[in-house]
Amino acid sequence: MRPAGEEEEGAAGPQLRAVAVFDLDGTLADVRHRLHLVRARPRDWEAFFAAAPADPPLAEGVELALACARQCDLAYVTGRPESCRRDTEDWLARQGLPAGPLLMRRDGDRRPARTVKPELLRSLAQERCVTAVVDDDAQVCIAYEATGFRVLHAPWMEPQPILDVVQEREGRT
Repeated sequence: MRPAGEEEEGAAGPQLRAVAVFDLDGTLADVRHRLHLVRARPRDWEAFFAAAPADPPLAEGVELALACARQCDLAYVTGRPESCRRDTEDWLARQGLPAGPLLMRRDGDRRPARTVKPELLRSLAQERCVTAVVDDDAQVCIAYEATGFRVLHAPWMEPQPILDVVQEREGRT
């Protein structure tokens, strides 16, 4: 196996390595410390996303991502809005996770995560071979599988009912 990011030579020339795709919130990042900001009405989305850089890592998810990075490149898909890109990239780097494509929801896109995330992943799959996708949201996992992706459900953070509401009904994360 070649080092991460190195291209392999194929019959048609250089080929990119396969990619394993990881969700962020609930898979790599522990969002529980900021959920109080969206439990009450009105929901304080600005504060919720501003607190994301302080998310503790979920050890199981980070360890799995680093193990996968020994065999393939990593990419990340999230329901976070595009306006959170810099904070998200900085957070990934602080966790020692390799840089890779970061697929994010367009600002203002309020479709359910089960709709947005497979769409984002299909766009990546047009350019790269996606070996597996890891996500904590059961509805998103079902949608990925229905699209033909190999999925690993990430059960290491107990389900948070408010996340189901904001991801699937309000399309916010």
